Amino acid sequence: MRADRLVSLLMLLQTRQRWTAGELARRLEVSERTIYRDLDALSASGAPVFATRGPNGGVALVEGWRTQLTGLTRGEVHALAAVGAPLALEDLGLSAPLRSGLVKLAAALPAVQQSLIEYARQRLHVDPSSWFSEREPVPHLAVLRDAAWQDRRVRLSYRDFDGHRTRRVVEPYGLVIKADRWYLVAGSEKGPAVFRGSRVEGVRLLPTTFERPARFDLESFWKEWCKRFAERRARYEVTLRVTAEGEDVLRHVRPPADHARLAESRRARDGTKTVTLDFERESIALSQLCVLGRAVEVLAPEPLRARLRAISAELRTLYGPA
Repeated sequence: MRADRLVSLLMLLQTRQRWTAGELARRLEVSERTIYRDLDALSASGAPVFATRGPNGGVALVEGWRTQLTGLTRGEVHALAAVGAPLALEDLGLSAPLRSGLVKLAAALPAVQQSLIEYARQRLHVDPSSWFSEREPVPHLAVLRDAAWQDRRVRLSYRDFDGHRTRRVVEPYGLVIKADRWYLVAGSEKGPAVFRGSRVEGVRLLPTTFERPARFDLESFWKEWCKRFAERRARYEVTLRVTAEGEDVLRHVRPPADHARLAESRRARDGTKTVTLDFERESIALSQLCVLGRAVEVLAPEPLRARLRAISAELRTLYGPA
């Protein structure tokens, strides 16, 4: 494993001019102490690695030095064979360049590894699309992509979760796709911010450019933002009594964390389970629970029970008694 890590470390050092030990440690999922030991090993093997101190310091290779290491492991070849044209790249107009790039890469491999690619391709196919849910439209994705690529400011028209609309000038740092949802990470007056792509109602590319923060790393920022988002997100806990049928439906509409809560709940003699789930907002709870009918009973909170009673009364008035 250490040999593979040293190769990965050497390749990372070639991808950009300077890294900090902390950044390398996060990328390779080891401690900074391990990174320093690996750097010593690379230096001892002849790789011209050097480190500088200070606020602009870091670890780097001597300028212009490149390794000629090009071999791929069997696992790496199999992984490349599974890469097709992810929906994210189709959205960005990069699926065709990906396919042509993979063809060029395969042609550069030794003959024995070219046969491994075809062997793996016939045994593994990745289809990222879902069965029933529709992907969110992001009509302004192309403009956001151009702005991020060119470091151009944009004037953004945005509608938040509650429907409030704002207009602001932001500096697009990059785009992130989580599951099948696009997000824009951009600099704003209050620092880096995240905007959901489907809620961007208008974008105008401005003639002015901006300078990206020297220490900003998109992947590291996104991981930290997701962690903070999970900690501070809205909570709306609902206690339910669910039948086996209701539990099965909830497993299809609720996230994995709720699957665990359902599994841990003990089943009563009548076959039902009592469980508390977090729906974030009352509107989400209503939309997901109304369709379950008698398969689920809301025990708390009382305002949600009252809303469901009112909806039930309205439906009886509209359609008559059962």
